[in-house]
Amino acid sequence: MVQVIQAQNIGLAYLEERFGLQQTEAEDFFPEWFDTLPEIADLEKQYLDRVKANFLRLVKHPPILENAVKMVVLSPLLDLAGFYDDPFLIGTEESIEIALEDEDEIIRGRIDVLVIQEQLWLLVIESKRASFSLLEAIPQALAYMLANPHPAKPVFGLVTSGEDFQFIKLIKQDKPEYALSDKLTLSRRENELYKVLSILKKLSQILS
Repeated sequence: MVQVIQAQNIGLAYLEERFGLQQTEAEDFFPEWFDTLPEIADLEKQYLDRVKANFLRLVKHPPILENAVKMVVLSPLLDLAGFYDDPFLIGTEESIEIALEDEDEIIRGRIDVLVIQEQLWLLVIESKRASFSLLEAIPQALAYMLANPHPAKPVFGLVTSGEDFQFIKLIKQDKPEYALSDKLTLSRRENELYKVLSILKKLSQILS
């Protein structure tokens, strides 16, 4: 009998055991989140200051659910980064399944926001409730990224609670390896949405 496992219930230990997934700390594996990032215009900074203020105002009235995070934070970021323009298409609540060879197990889940180009899986964004730790979201995002049907291409992801942001890069070729960016957060005085947008712009340039 086939066992269905929900992606949100998966931990890193499961992915390491079943897929041989490994984390790498090598700096040259994921330079896209820190090396030669695009500049952010002053008007974009002003807009992101409003996005931060809007989110911090929401925080005063919990709970903050995924849809609010998508609308107030993710949507402006994707728009400014160019993911609503050609050649990208936006898909939401996409279903994924990963069947394990020689195992009676299927991983099943739904992706919150999926950016695709000509049906190629390019960027996965998994938004979680604002009260959740990103550590809870990373295994779920990695499970979705492992479902990428084009193993020759790297896959990039972003997990966010609205307050905190962390980017992921996964390469599946010989053995699946991933790396994480530093965590960026709105808890600091400087607006780290500037850096988040700059990274998203870098990824849109790479993937377009």
